[in-house]
Amino acid sequence: MGFFSVFVFLILCSFEKDIAVAAISPEPHLLPHTTHTVEVNSLLPATTCNPSTKGHTNNKATILEVVHKHGPCSIFHKSSKTSTTKGDDKYHAQILKQDEARVNSIHSRLNYRIHHPFTQSAATTLPAKSGLLLGSGNYFVTVGLGTPAKQLSLVFDTGSDLTWTQCRPCLRSCYTQSEPIFDPSLSASYKNLSCTSATCTKLSSAVIQHGCSSASSSCVYGIRYGDGSFSIGDFAKEKLTLTSTDVFEGFLFGCGQENEGLFNGSAGLLGLGRNNISLVEQTAMKYNRFFSYCLPSTSSSTGHLTFGKGGGSANGVKFTKLTTLSKRASSFYGLGLTGISVNRRQLPVASSVFSSSGTIIDSGTVITRLPATAYRALRDAFREGMKNYKMTTSISLLDTCYNFSGYKTVSYPGIAFRFGDGVTVDLDPAGILYVVSSSQACLAFAGHKDDTGLGIIGNVQQKRLEMVYDVAGKKVGFAPASCP
Repeated sequence: MGFFSVFVFLILCSFEKDIAVAAISPEPHLLPHTTHTVEVNSLLPATTCNPSTKGHTNNKATILEVVHKHGPCSIFHKSSKTSTTKGDDKYHAQILKQDEARVNSIHSRLNYRIHHPFTQSAATTLPAKSGLLLGSGNYFVTVGLGTPAKQLSLVFDTGSDLTWTQCRPCLRSCYTQSEPIFDPSLSASYKNLSCTSATCTKLSSAVIQHGCSSASSSCVYGIRYGDGSFSIGDFAKEKLTLTSTDVFEGFLFGCGQENEGLFNGSAGLLGLGRNNISLVEQTAMKYNRFFSYCLPSTSSSTGHLTFGKGGGSANGVKFTKLTTLSKRASSFYGLGLTGISVNRRQLPVASSVFSSSGTIIDSGTVITRLPATAYRALRDAFREGMKNYKMTTSISLLDTCYNFSGYKTVSYPGIAFRFGDGVTVDLDPAGILYVVSSSQACLAFAGHKDDTGLGIIGNVQQKRLEMVYDVAGKKVGFAPASCP
């Protein structure tokens, strides 16, 4: 099969090292952005799986289990060559390097200009192998694809639209994944799309160029990520099974026949962006564009990804308005961040510093990024609150790190986000530090070089918060202490 290949940028996803936090207060969410006191041992990696007791189905919503890819609950854990090891500086430096590449990729997308697609011969110029791990996200869910359904572990990503998986016969190349590669020839419900169909052109709205297979005139997609890794294949229809009672015929997805880069065992990606080819939009008739997720505070516990109302927190959700930054950023979930407080004190930063660059929330970015002025103010206030602790060496983009060796418990400032509609959201204690080891615990924020860079709320800051996306209602909600 010959591909009229295209080049596409998109997202360089990331890994991360989780933080396990045990707050002394039994209900830390009742103490808005005050100092947090935690046990140092709780900040270090856990070795055994402690899954959540939350069910996978109820009569109001569809719930999928969310697992950290490198934790002991993961199917990839035993075979992973990149599993977290205590104090492994190279491992964490790699994570943060990949995170920086993802952020650069997002910025490239915002500034993207359409070029002529690759010709058939130009497809051979795609890199044979990426020099970096793609880092396609930390958290995955398992779904069924095809008839009969084959179970596939897909990384979920609010910054991507297209759902895709590797497909046999892998006419050019496939990377190694933990589960058997999906074989469309064994499915009774698989169907290729014509490259002249209106459905094929939907890829353009997601800033994914498309072309024709010279052998079959079927629709072909192509995605290239920030590190040069890529997936090229058929844009097709298939039956998607989320649970035994939640089955979707004719689900649009990418069936990758040429895939390069190290995707760390996962079978592909589950796109939860705002474009009409995303899972959120394709299931809108059933779930009304409503979903939520809970990222656990530790890699040894599990969270959930829920579709439909009724599966999220019963109360305590604070909603803020969704915004659209630009046409190029229309797939991202924009939020009107206007301020940050540290230990109940508002940082002396004008709201225009945040609003001029804009802010998105992204499940695939690890470390929250702020405009330079805002980050300096946050860093200075945090350091002031940590003046009784010894600072230690920086790691990659994290420049505010502390040595907690010898301490049984430590205390650090609480942080809260303020949004333009008056909503204030307190970060959980798990959402403040990125811990390499007991001797290197860092403020999990980073600043851009200036104030023009897009603000990004990363997944460390989302820990233990129930993230509720009411896309139809044009709002995103935060519920505190909702995850294990």
